[in-house]
Amino acid sequence: MNVDSPATGLGGFLKSLNCDRGYGVALLCVCALLAVPELIGEPARRVLSFDRGAIGAGQWWRLLSAHFVHVDLEHAVLNSLGLVLMWALFARDYSPWRWAAIYCGSAIAVSIGLWYANPELQWYVGASGALHGVMAAGTIAHLRRRDLDGWILAIFIVGKLAYEQLAGALPFAGTTNTIVDAHLYGALGGVVLALLMNSRRQPL
Repeated sequence: MNVDSPATGLGGFLKSLNCDRGYGVALLCVCALLAVPELIGEPARRVLSFDRGAIGAGQWWRLLSAHFVHVDLEHAVLNSLGLVLMWALFARDYSPWRWAAIYCGSAIAVSIGLWYANPELQWYVGASGALHGVMAAGTIAHLRRRDLDGWILAIFIVGKLAYEQLAGALPFAGTTNTIVDAHLYGALGGVVLALLMNSRRQPL
């Protein structure tokens, strides 16, 4: 009996988490991409953060790069765990290039939303807004396949965003000064991008 066959054992477990073969290596690389700026520390935050004055002076890269840096190590770890969860749920729903476009597009949507709708906000870092875009895009893919979990995920996302808009950050959010509007802008960006792209009908 082969305990590591594709359907059972370690191989089946890794596949169920979208971490089999190259997917697991890709996840580690993406987590590293979020971790490296934190290893550099404050110098990376100064150069890469959403800084309204710097953006106004022409440093446009900050509209994207702000979503790869974090307030501190705890913030980076929490967002990396969020990324792992999104990966387990959705990694195969779009091609790698489309996922890159969804993340970056959702990140830009967050920055544009903060720039125009939150003019009082001078500074921002973090991946959570873009990850909400990833979650929204993955949910759209599941809804297209008429998977039951798509409806569960949709209800969760709408409920979470509604709660945050009415009552602020969830009690177990883990970090202080969470900018909940970033979650809304990221999710809206993810929905728009998902509607413009074809998802995979049978990801597993």
